[in-house]
Amino acid sequence: MNQKVMKAEVTEKFIELFGNDNLANYFSPGRINLIGEHTDYNGGYVFPAAISIGTYGVAVPRADNLVRVYSLNFEAVGIIEFTLDELIYSTESHWGNYVKGYLLKLIEAGHQFSHGFELVIEGTIPNGSGLSSSASLELLIGTIANDLYHLNLDRLTLVKLGQKVENEFIGVNSGIMDQFAIGFGEHGKAILLDTNTLNYEMVPAEFGDYKIVIMNTNKRRELADSKYNERRAECEEALKRLQKKLDINALGELSEAEFEANRELIGEVILEKRAKHAVYENGRTLKAKTALVAGDLVNFGRLLNASHQSLKEDYEVTGLELDTLAETAQKQVGVLGARMTGAGFGGCAIALVKANEIEHFIESVGAVYKNKIGYSAAFYVATIAEHAHKLVNQE
Repeated sequence: MNQKVMKAEVTEKFIELFGNDNLANYFSPGRINLIGEHTDYNGGYVFPAAISIGTYGVAVPRADNLVRVYSLNFEAVGIIEFTLDELIYSTESHWGNYVKGYLLKLIEAGHQFSHGFELVIEGTIPNGSGLSSSASLELLIGTIANDLYHLNLDRLTLVKLGQKVENEFIGVNSGIMDQFAIGFGEHGKAILLDTNTLNYEMVPAEFGDYKIVIMNTNKRRELADSKYNERRAECEEALKRLQKKLDINALGELSEAEFEANRELIGEVILEKRAKHAVYENGRTLKAKTALVAGDLVNFGRLLNASHQSLKEDYEVTGLELDTLAETAQKQVGVLGARMTGAGFGGCAIALVKANEIEHFIESVGAVYKNKIGYSAAFYVATIAEHAHKLVNQE
């Protein structure tokens, strides 16, 4: 569904529910991570890009302190209502907890609100796909609040508040990459981000005759319930053991050679494998940037393949569905590379596919996947998009 149709659909629903008074439209993208997986909370580099699949919103301020929100993705839930005095997590609030959480974090940061608002949203990001539907929603709420309340907050502040909502209100111990990519994305560019310092570089993501194809396993990946926190704890333990000798604050500070020279300090095979992935994936991410800048798509594709292998063997976050997609994709004509993207345990993989082979690619990979897994995968051609923003009339 294209952007204009989505915008019209959300606007129409808003008018039906809340009336037609001074409406404002907003869009917040999803994100893919080209490479650099599970490196963000290890103080390494990530290489994400915002995508045109995302979350649309229409909002209007109210005169009282009531907040009323509605999602076309969860129509059975209906209108969720709460006042600015009751910003407490509750299961009854469903997806509205993200709205509550963001408003609470703004208040904790010293902002005061004299009125609530009405909001209707619709997301095109499949839930649990690993394309960051939650971060997309957080930055949508941040962008709307920033506009409606005239807060004049910069993008980095909105990004950091979004991560706080995820960590402290929703209870998912994630890094900052998702929110950063959604808050800072630009058309046709990926973001090389140092998660240690938040220094970043916009890198042209020019793929010439190739396109990024997103392959959705259609296996839901519930991040909060997955082994994500377990992997994070394993990396923290490996770091602690390395710190007995090395003056480092994060695994991302180690070169591959430094890791190899000191890996025996970890003293446990599983922890060694987890740390190895964090260090080597960080190296691959920097090499990927060099390859893209040089227009060396063949090498970039090889790095995607190596990333998937490491995520499968050292980090063990792939599983049958993601392995079937990525490894089948790697064997197809016109494919330079493929890997899982996101936290893993379901969700999506990406492939760099020659444009004139995409139809055949989707047919072939889809057939193998359905035959092996028993249900269908979904495929989308990714367009690299703009950060979360208020839509102007022609958008």
